[in-house]
Amino acid sequence: MLVKYSPATSCAFSSSSSRHHCYHYRSHFACAPKTSPFTSWVLRTTESSLPSRHVCVRSSMQHDSASSSHPFRLYAIEFSSCNDNSTINFMIRQEMMTTHGVSEIIIGVLGGGQLGRMLCQAGSKMALKIVTLDPMENCPASSLSCQHVVGNFKDGDAVCEFAKRCGVLTVEIEHVDAITLEKLEQQGIDCQPKASTIRIIQDKYSQKVHFSQNNIPLPDFMEINNLASAEKAGELFGYPLMIKSKRLAYDGRGNAVAHRKEDLTSIVNSLGGFEHGLYVEKWTPFVKELSVIVARSRDGSTLCYPVVETVHKDNICHVVEAPADIPEKTKKLSIDIAQKAVGSLEGAGVFAVELFLTQDSQVLLNEVAPRPHNSGHHTIESCYTSQYEQHLRAILGLPLGDPSLKTPAAIMYNILGEADGEEGFKLANELIGRALNIPGATVHWYDKPEMRKQRKMGHITIVGPSKSVVKSRLNLLLQKDVTVEKQAVTPHVAIIMGSDSDLPIMKDAAEILTSFGIPFELTIVSAHRTPERMYSFAMSAKERGIQVIIAGAGGAAHLPGMVASLTALPVIGVPVKTSSLSGMDSLLSIVQMPKGIPVATVAIGNAANAGLLAARMMASTDSDLWDKVTKYQKELEDTVLLKAERLEGEGWERYLNA
Repeated sequence: MLVKYSPATSCAFSSSSSRHHCYHYRSHFACAPKTSPFTSWVLRTTESSLPSRHVCVRSSMQHDSASSSHPFRLYAIEFSSCNDNSTINFMIRQEMMTTHGVSEIIIGVLGGGQLGRMLCQAGSKMALKIVTLDPMENCPASSLSCQHVVGNFKDGDAVCEFAKRCGVLTVEIEHVDAITLEKLEQQGIDCQPKASTIRIIQDKYSQKVHFSQNNIPLPDFMEINNLASAEKAGELFGYPLMIKSKRLAYDGRGNAVAHRKEDLTSIVNSLGGFEHGLYVEKWTPFVKELSVIVARSRDGSTLCYPVVETVHKDNICHVVEAPADIPEKTKKLSIDIAQKAVGSLEGAGVFAVELFLTQDSQVLLNEVAPRPHNSGHHTIESCYTSQYEQHLRAILGLPLGDPSLKTPAAIMYNILGEADGEEGFKLANELIGRALNIPGATVHWYDKPEMRKQRKMGHITIVGPSKSVVKSRLNLLLQKDVTVEKQAVTPHVAIIMGSDSDLPIMKDAAEILTSFGIPFELTIVSAHRTPERMYSFAMSAKERGIQVIIAGAGGAAHLPGMVASLTALPVIGVPVKTSSLSGMDSLLSIVQMPKGIPVATVAIGNAANAGLLAARMMASTDSDLWDKVTKYQKELEDTVLLKAERLEGEGWERYLNA
């Protein structure tokens, strides 16, 4: 008999009858597990003796660890009706045995580059089994994958053979054989994202057409197939004119700019000629390039990572800044476009949506990658769930993780080959050496065997308390003649006062901060005598890395309140004792700030407590500082208990008699 069901897999049944006319069927399945415990299948048989009444059938699936990625399943088959002697509708209930760990499905990755390497790193945390297919035996992912298969991901036969050992197939590069993936899907192979998505994305002109049909904002574009059509595009769009290859265009390859009509012939020839497949885009005078990583689950739901800004050099991603310094309205618009673009595609996984921000605040889609992306490298250190773990979660049907930032700011710097061969390795090693001395920096080296100029060899991610801090750390990293001892430390607390006469009081705050290892700046800012300096100080404080401001003031005590009105940073006012009212005027001035402009305060002249309060504020997001603050508090407790023991031991009468 023949069983027809989905996914398409051959299935042999054997039958036997008894004197009670009870028919038993046994089968061995090799199919992906269903998300629903009940699935409708159709059984077709040529056995005319099959009774037209309810029959119970049991089936078990053998699990061969060498050929199947799925754990052992027990299937209970229940016939629901019998229409005639040839067709029977029935239900199959899956009684699934416990999965060991997160998932036992073997993940096949087409491509073994740095993205595949980082997928393997993310998978190792959850003990996921990842196998890779790449033509290079010693590709970046080969040393980390569960099994590396040497083969070309553009070769249909190699991909088909590779797919036999995988429970789910995904990509780390879109330039694969999409036609073969479509055939595999028809055979029941689970491909994520879907082959239709890969086919659309790998041809950039088809990608533009697809997104245009889905009403997603794009730069104007048109196909060119001869010099006349290229010249017509120049007349329509003007110059400069971006000319692009439809396929295999990435990392600066396959793109060129024609600045005038006379450039067209040489530009087209440099890109392989019209027969190579070309199209043009109207030049977009953008002010920033943005990117949004979108995670899409099997049920179609999406989560977006914070919008980032990408900085390109020679058409290659050079730096990524997270989060992007753009208005909230622009962030929302960028995320809406990214979600709409990904929503028009099929399949699960992580997608990178690259965008242009124009001078008139428009957001236009540049292109989409159906995989983890360079603009998402920073998520390994900066987000609760990295883009790589998220991709694995999505394609396996696991719950998506939290994509939000766990650090206020991050910056990613690509390690590009500065020279070919050994000279390039030497320069990269010097850069890595400096990075290892930068606070908050993490080095990723892809272990590529060959160094070439402008080749992506690794990346460095720097996290920190503010955008200005991570930028300054990156600047230090790129200064080849800067040693660790010369590196400036970014202050996190600002101690300000109206006059140097307040210094004897305010130095106590500085001493407390020093004891906790908190970098600070100390300066004079007068609300009355230097109002412009005060304004500049307050407005730039956050960008300079300041997290808390301690402001000492006597008399009218306008300084703390004025600074608090200019910045959203927390301000702690220290009332300074004066000869006239002993600091009461200062204290009352600080505590009577109007609603909406809060200023914290401490006892008159108690700058030490202001320093402690600043330390406690910062400790809530700094585990090392938290330990120091709690240790300080414990030492205070121990000191008091020690004094109590001495008092009880010596007798309190002694102090009364004295």
